[in-house]
Amino acid sequence: MYKNILIPTDGSEGTERAISNGLDIAQQYDAFVHALYVIDTAELLEVGYIGDRSDFEATMERLEGEAKRAVGDIGECARQNEVDVIKVVRIGVPYETIVEYVDEANIDLIVMCTHGRRGLHRYLLGSVTEKVIRVADVPVLTVRIHDK
Repeated sequence: MYKNILIPTDGSEGTERAISNGLDIAQQYDAFVHALYVIDTAELLEVGYIGDRSDFEATMERLEGEAKRAVGDIGECARQNEVDVIKVVRIGVPYETIVEYVDEANIDLIVMCTHGRRGLHRYLLGSVTEKVIRVADVPVLTVRIHDK
């Protein structure tokens, strides 16, 4: 039923439940897990990038390091659970990039948290998860970060 499962991450605390659920399903179906981190192009504006190319490169280096750590964490969990993982870092608008990747990688299921780390930004623009649910052509399993 599921051959390719996507676990998008923003690297925030609390995403362990989505990772755990995604890996559990992958084990049951002998599926590949795709760990995807999207460096938000809007985040480049939020970090206050104004300056020369070296400022931009330093900002991108920091964001890429954060992205590699986040997908690396999923990769380590997958390895411990004997699940094959593909780690991917992209730059773009998160929900658009997630949906594009779904088509590109023949994803059968998306497993993601209900909330990320966007705070007020999330409430003003709508969460990435909500947008993915609305536009994705595959099932989306949403996982609350914390139990009530």
